[in-house]
Amino acid sequence: MNPFSWSFRAQYMLGSALCFSLLGYALYVQYGMLMFPCPLCILQRMAFITMGIFFLLGAIHHPREFGRKIYALLVLIAAGAGAGVASWHLYLQSLPADQVPLCTGMGLDYMIEAFPLQEVAKKVFTASGECAKVDWTFLGLSMPGWTLICFIVLATAALWAGFRKRGFLGR
Repeated sequence: MNPFSWSFRAQYMLGSALCFSLLGYALYVQYGMLMFPCPLCILQRMAFITMGIFFLLGAIHHPREFGRKIYALLVLIAAGAGAGVASWHLYLQSLPADQVPLCTGMGLDYMIEAFPLQEVAKKVFTASGECAKVDWTFLGLSMPGWTLICFIVLATAALWAGFRKRGFLGR
């Protein structure tokens, strides 16, 4: 049961399942452990949703060689965006306490309703103190560290499945 030898469809179905499993865990942390997400966490969730959808569409569509490359690149773009947000989040968490930006005090949902999208992006990426707080760690890494690893692994897997040479039947 080597996943590297699976068909494109099976690999992309697994990618989709992993993305949505990660989202399920994020919801458990939010509602079960009562750790509410900061705006950067929400953006990372949106990247996982986008990746999961592209993985699922690729599995359902089951395209030929060119289409597989397109799906791989779409997953890569979403993963790149998510990895960028996770990297910024890790940077904020690494700042000394006296250099952490002040909290905006606003959730992402409120900012989207109250401000134009360009202003929301500026507020989210100029940081917030709530994004610098580390509430959860596993093996010494905070949640953005683990999401960064997941973005890299899933993007690599998508590229592997989309660009690898296939046998005569094109599995």
